[in-house]
Amino acid sequence: MHRVVITGVGCVSSLGLTAAEHIQATREGVSGLATVTSVDPDKLLAKMAGELKNFDPADYLDRKTLNMVDRVAVLALVAGAEAIADSGLTFDDELSELTAVILGTGVGGMKTVDENFHRLYAEGATRLHPFVIPKLMANAAASQLTMAHGIKGPAYSIASACSSANHAIGDAFGKVRSGQMRAAVTGGCESCITYGTMKGWEALRVVAPDACRPFSKDRKGMILGEGAGIVVLERLEDAQARGAKIYAELAGFGMSSDAGDLVQPSADGAARAIRGALRDAGMNPEDIDYVNAHGTGTPANDPTETEALKMALGDHARKIGISSTKSMHGHALGAAGALELIATLGALEGSIVPPTITFTEAGDGCDLDYVPNVARDVSVRAALSNSFAFGGLNAVLALRRFD
Repeated sequence: MHRVVITGVGCVSSLGLTAAEHIQATREGVSGLATVTSVDPDKLLAKMAGELKNFDPADYLDRKTLNMVDRVAVLALVAGAEAIADSGLTFDDELSELTAVILGTGVGGMKTVDENFHRLYAEGATRLHPFVIPKLMANAAASQLTMAHGIKGPAYSIASACSSANHAIGDAFGKVRSGQMRAAVTGGCESCITYGTMKGWEALRVVAPDACRPFSKDRKGMILGEGAGIVVLERLEDAQARGAKIYAELAGFGMSSDAGDLVQPSADGAARAIRGALRDAGMNPEDIDYVNAHGTGTPANDPTETEALKMALGDHARKIGISSTKSMHGHALGAAGALELIATLGALEGSIVPPTITFTEAGDGCDLDYVPNVARDVSVRAALSNSFAFGGLNAVLALRRFD
């Protein structure tokens, strides 16, 4: 078994177009949420979204590539290129075959689906673009990353709703730790801000009309976001041998299923995933200094996650900072865990715990320290990053500062 470290980071989100910008914004408590621009807000009841700002795909990719990919793959390619360049890895023949690409996505190429269904059903088109299927398939982003960087190891996508990125990262972690792979490019991507997707979430009555206020008494729900977060995982001995920068050690991974309700979360299921991550990392609850919570801002999630943290961490849950960065970048569904992992890396590296912004007054059943509104200077030795998805699918990453 090998120790696994993170040596490259890339990100595009509503908070910035690089990992450094994303991390800095989470430290400063900046909101990336605003009135949606890519969908007519007059047709929506919930008009807010976490969209990328000042992002032109043509600044990053050539016209031929852009004609063949959905926006979700564009975001993965941009974040992936940053992460790989940041790692300093070159995929020669041997490393190429021993590197995996494993990405999470919740809905895949939704812009392609929305646009082409409109052409068929509203405009009466009888023919579609020949690349509709390659653009909308959920594995497209992973495949595009392999082709862009010559990576010839196993490559695939994982779809487990809002836990997709954490499941992908955890799966990649296992392959590198076991020695099956020497490295992995992993994370999550989502481009879900389309008319059809936003109306679908509206119908569930879990979308806030104004702000995402996790754990607050007056919370009204989540706000959709888009983005991609990609990290490069390596065996510790390989990273040290080449003198790579090490952001943190990925020390453990826990997952569980509620086996209960499709949309109502279970504190027991979430707690089992948290305990599993601690056990896998060889950590005790007292080792954890920060938790990046799933923290959607919905009535059901926040008290359930609070209860799960108390079940898994005991009294220690009351002694640490717990925050939801979704209050800043929105809920990016299959990319959420990756965006939150990168924010957590910022906490480990800078000893600055990001806040839960727009926090007002603690809601019923929400009685922990949610780092309200202002970041906090804390020496973060180890942290957890939680993802809990519809379908009762739970995935938790445990990270340790590497000194």
